[in-house]
Amino acid sequence: MAKTFFSILFFFFSFTLFAQKDSSGEIKVLNEIVVTSTRTENKLGNVAVPVSVISKKTIEQAGSLRLKDILQEQAGLNLTNGFGAGIQMQGLSPDYTMILLNGEPLVGRTAGVLDINRIGISNIKKIEIVKGPSSSLYGSEAMAGVVNIITQDAYKNSLETNLRYGFGNPDKGWISPTGKDVFKNMDFNINGSTVYKKTSLRMSSNSFYIDGISYRPYSTLRVPQPIWRLTNQVQLYHSFSSKTFLNITVRHGYDHIKQELSVGNLGNISNSYGREANSDLNIIPVITHNFNNKIKSALRLYKTQYSGSQKLYFTDKPDSIYDDEFKQKFLRAENQTDFNWEKNRLAIGAGYSADEANSTRYDNIKNKKNNTILSAFIQNEWMPSNKISIIAGVRYDHNKLFAAAFSPKLATRFTINKLISLNASVGRGFKAPDFRQLYLNFTNNAAGGYSVFGTIDAVKIINQMQSLGQISEIKDDFYKLISLTPEYSTGINIGSTITLSKNILFNINLFRNDIEALIDVRQVATKANGAQIFSYINIKNAYTKGGETQLNWQLTKQLKISSGYQYLLTADKDDLKNIELKKVYTRNSDGISRLIAKSEYVGLPNRSKHMANIKFIYENKHDFFTTARLMYKSKWYVSDKDGNGLINTNDESGNSYMLINFSAGKKINKMTSLNIGIDNLLNYQDATYLPNLQGRMIYVIANFKLK
Repeated sequence: MAKTFFSILFFFFSFTLFAQKDSSGEIKVLNEIVVTSTRTENKLGNVAVPVSVISKKTIEQAGSLRLKDILQEQAGLNLTNGFGAGIQMQGLSPDYTMILLNGEPLVGRTAGVLDINRIGISNIKKIEIVKGPSSSLYGSEAMAGVVNIITQDAYKNSLETNLRYGFGNPDKGWISPTGKDVFKNMDFNINGSTVYKKTSLRMSSNSFYIDGISYRPYSTLRVPQPIWRLTNQVQLYHSFSSKTFLNITVRHGYDHIKQELSVGNLGNISNSYGREANSDLNIIPVITHNFNNKIKSALRLYKTQYSGSQKLYFTDKPDSIYDDEFKQKFLRAENQTDFNWEKNRLAIGAGYSADEANSTRYDNIKNKKNNTILSAFIQNEWMPSNKISIIAGVRYDHNKLFAAAFSPKLATRFTINKLISLNASVGRGFKAPDFRQLYLNFTNNAAGGYSVFGTIDAVKIINQMQSLGQISEIKDDFYKLISLTPEYSTGINIGSTITLSKNILFNINLFRNDIEALIDVRQVATKANGAQIFSYINIKNAYTKGGETQLNWQLTKQLKISSGYQYLLTADKDDLKNIELKKVYTRNSDGISRLIAKSEYVGLPNRSKHMANIKFIYENKHDFFTTARLMYKSKWYVSDKDGNGLINTNDESGNSYMLINFSAGKKINKMTSLNIGIDNLLNYQDATYLPNLQGRMIYVIANFKLK
């Protein structure tokens, strides 16, 4: 089934290009204004870098609950499952994707992953996605790209609410909504805004509950893991004059997860129970002043703080407690001034950031780790004619803990005629080592007792353990433990947009990212009891390359078919070199060792070579819609099973799979509309490699516009 689906997708359809239709049903490129790609207002059809937009309408029609739900339906975005749901772009890990809320970064990552399950989408106006290095605009953590969540503002008096109830049981397939063994989720939203003279205020609240699932290792046994999330947001807008404006956004999110965990490592299973609680606060004041119609300046202030707490009690050792706490605070002040002339748009900015964190996973919860960053950037967009635009920019970051970093970017777009346009961009991104990679001092007694040490103290700690007879083996990578340096990526994107007919729009983008000094976690020693010790080293020079195609076909006035495909190749350059030098071996099924062939090399772990989607969207003039969305992902390799230090076809892998989501809705009257849907229609499950994937879930949504 998967091969048939892939073949159809490859030859007939491509990745979704966000477009809209006019009254004739013809397709036209969105004239929607986007800001994430250039940090200045620009029409989507004029942007020279890979950027796409997910509209509020798309989110509502999909019946999505969390940010994860809508992003997993976008081709070219791969969602990872370790330490929450992370976003992988162009083959680069979630560590390198920056998540923004109204242009400001969210914090609170675990093992480099910012769990996008934390983010509800009831108050989202749109989501802008930029692929490729964006460090020239946003600094560290934007090597892969940026996802900018833009929330609703207040433009009129309104009050609306909606309630969703979902139910299912992956073991029983189809089940009644009130069945004894039903897994359920409930989502309640209320949003309101008011406008008085020069001031507007919007408030929103989201309460979310789901019967999450915890899998038992080496089995398919499931245990409910209830998750409750509450998110409140207030946005205030005030116009002091026709030239000066104030916008303040305050958001607070809280998660509570009841846990009953069973973790396996090296054949050992540890059972525990307890809870996890997380809190996230974001405050974003922005003051904008228009000096005239050519000069605008904005002062952005930002404060965010995240706290996470996990407390577990071990079933086999009732008096043993795992108590984990993490806190992070990030402050930033930044000014950006835009100059708009007839053929040039210049943006100049500078800022100061302060980052601090403390955790039980470091040396002491009371011992705060601090870092400060001074930054400045400049970008100019030159439009010598209405067919050509050239964007050049550079950012400078002075990091207190590391050397300074420059991030340049150059992009151009050339419109050949009304049917064809070309674009190309090259940029250099960077990611500075984070607190975890420097200061971590963590032993996971809930998973076999393995330890992870940050590079600053790793050598000292391991030497002390060895002197006490607690180390049985020192690995070769131990001797490579030195001070970490920032990772760098040079990304190239070349693409084209082609209007095949008045109803068909096609887009293609080819990309390559070369990563230098990639920070990798490696086993550096083994404890006397067999548990592993890991740390971080700059060791890899890697690349990711491939292509994405996009196609949008307005088949009739009512029916639109859009689809997408990504082809991805990745490699550790040192691994490739060692294979060519005939230094790497693997084992046949009979256990006999042999040289590995280059064709057997897979590349970096946890990447799929093929990802695709296809969407059918039907809408009629009677306010009825229905959608069917199919997502395909080819197999991906997860661990080095044959022990040769790289990933090849003899290693452990997850199976290719396809998900199908369905939704339909009808506007009953001016105030009421109803939606129904089924997520994971085929009830696909993979307890080992996709433990967070829910089984089939049926839902009903009632929407009410009260004002």
